[in-house]
Amino acid sequence: MKRILSGGTALLALATCPLLATAETPDPALQDVIIVTGHRTTTVTDTALASEAAPLTGVDITRLIARTPGAARIGNGEMSGQMQYRGLFGPRLNLRIDGHSFASGGPNLMDPALHYAPTSLVSAVRIDRGISPVSEGPGIGGGVDAVFKKTNYSNSSEASLGYDLTIGGRSVNDSVSTGGIIGASTDTWRANLLGAYEEGGDTEYKDGTIGGSEFQRSIYGLATGLRTDLGEFSLDWRRHNTGFSGNPPFGMDIRFVDTDVLKAGYEKAFGNVLVEASASYTDAAHGMNTLDLRPSMMQREAFAYAITRKADIAATFPAFGGSLQIGADTAEEDHNIHVVDPGNLDNFVYSLPDIVIDRTGAFAEWMGALGAFNAELGLRVDDYDGTGGTATFGADASMGQKMLAASYNASDRSTDATTLDVAARLWRPITDDLTWRVTLAQKSRAPFYLEWFQWLPSGSSAGLADGNVYLGDQSLDPEVALIAETGFDYVTETAYIRPTVYIRQINDFIQGTPFDDTPGVADSMEEMMASMHGSSSALLRFTNVEARLIGFDLDAGMDLPGPLRADAVFSYVRGERRDVDDDLYRIAPPSLTAGLTWEAQDWSATLETRAVAEQDKVSVTNLEAETPGYVTLSLYGDWQVTEGVRLSAGVENLFDRVTRDHLSGYNRNAWSDVAVGTRLPGAGRGAFLRLSFVGR
Repeated sequence: MKRILSGGTALLALATCPLLATAETPDPALQDVIIVTGHRTTTVTDTALASEAAPLTGVDITRLIARTPGAARIGNGEMSGQMQYRGLFGPRLNLRIDGHSFASGGPNLMDPALHYAPTSLVSAVRIDRGISPVSEGPGIGGGVDAVFKKTNYSNSSEASLGYDLTIGGRSVNDSVSTGGIIGASTDTWRANLLGAYEEGGDTEYKDGTIGGSEFQRSIYGLATGLRTDLGEFSLDWRRHNTGFSGNPPFGMDIRFVDTDVLKAGYEKAFGNVLVEASASYTDAAHGMNTLDLRPSMMQREAFAYAITRKADIAATFPAFGGSLQIGADTAEEDHNIHVVDPGNLDNFVYSLPDIVIDRTGAFAEWMGALGAFNAELGLRVDDYDGTGGTATFGADASMGQKMLAASYNASDRSTDATTLDVAARLWRPITDDLTWRVTLAQKSRAPFYLEWFQWLPSGSSAGLADGNVYLGDQSLDPEVALIAETGFDYVTETAYIRPTVYIRQINDFIQGTPFDDTPGVADSMEEMMASMHGSSSALLRFTNVEARLIGFDLDAGMDLPGPLRADAVFSYVRGERRDVDDDLYRIAPPSLTAGLTWEAQDWSATLETRAVAEQDKVSVTNLEAETPGYVTLSLYGDWQVTEGVRLSAGVENLFDRVTRDHLSGYNRNAWSDVAVGTRLPGAGRGAFLRLSFVGR
């Protein structure tokens, strides 16, 4: 069985992912890594490896992440997939793109964080096991960093060229995706261009077509680095352009997402003190409407803008028998959203005007030996200030909108919060093959800007996609999670198993609850405005409740006689309210993915089954529907054609089963063979082909 060596530690590859590896610095007890490109460059700490095959199930990187223990994908559209990790998703997770986090452009997260990480441009996805380190920022769940491909420094003063390119396609939606990098480097400078283009039509399934599921996206940019006596400098810029792309679970579809990302970095060692700093600016412009990809009796267009300014600095040095990092960071998010009737430009309203969320944080994180254990200990404090501008409207806005805007404008329109995170991640090698680990933490999350400031009843809900209507509350408190988890990693030359059991007790958990004591009775202006969204929509207000998440997940595998290998991933999480007798909303059901791989020297073939249980632990408060379980079978293979050229191909959903994933949301597009209001199905049977070229 293949091992992946990094920094003297080893972790077995998992056949259901392209490759799982340890990261360059953290111990494997703390982090998993999916090697997306299927190759690694040999360095002083890494061993070069052949890649594993993996099915090309779409251009969204969340499809790969969902194949790891505890993870699942929320399918809000091909361009809008979100990651769920151990029952948590959206702003509760610490999601980074190349080490950088920034605000999504839209209030429904049609461009969630991982929207900005197309698979063809990502070299690795680093998953924080259990929780994220405090040095990476706030968040009550785990985290992910999608690391982009880049040209690395060489060991010579002579410039050398390199490239990493991929092209692929799927039959189930007639899609094509292509992208990669090309660049040059020496031992003192590096530079590469990057680019990607993806487009596809509506997805087919056994009973017809999922209308309004087409997509289109292009990305281009530049990544550079320079080593001098003054330190190492880096500068990265990317332009993301998403065109017409469908979001069947939402009330609108993407018209465009145009985003610029600019980040500058600095690093230098002053004796035994390493100083790292960065500054970034992100500008996202997002248009959505009800006009182009679906029929609508009430035509609406919405325009959302988000600007994120960030800066951070940290110093790492030896202390207390280990390594201590102290740092500070700051972030400012500016949001503006307005909705207009394209047939009457005087009928508009600025529903989220000039929302500004300022955060300033400081942290200390120590790593070293603590008695019989290795330890990562962290402390973090963040201070938040939120303000809202004045809501304005057009002459033909409805009377209800004008009355609610006046009430909002008369409110304080400001809020603040301070959060404290304390984390201890401990692990102890018992033998060469067995490592025991435990995590104890308090992690916090300040409310999302919608949860604080949404004054107009709206389907915007940070991607919940349930057809309900939501209102914010400026008095919301931050969520505080008390976390405990334990497990072990048992890894030998022929077998591995890595189980984890965990509990998260979350105080002041933020969830939609009925607006008043008479749900379904429109006896307030808010409820009368909400009724315009349809009779099946419930008006919910974001509220602090008490919650609990418990779960168990693992990955395991072993060599079998001959060139056979078996691998599996199992995930289970249960979410429940502690203040009332109800379950938490939109929690992934138990699932098992298992593969049997025949592995030859230059090629491999995998037969894989995925079994998902029914989900009958649903939220009555959020009018959540149950979903049945399903089982699918897929076949895929991988061939190393020649040095630097690799071909992968396969067939997904061999028996063309109609699957209803619990996290996929409900269809709201009438131009579809899927009935409006029913759970969206998964893709039907389809073939894929992917060809990659790598040269150094």
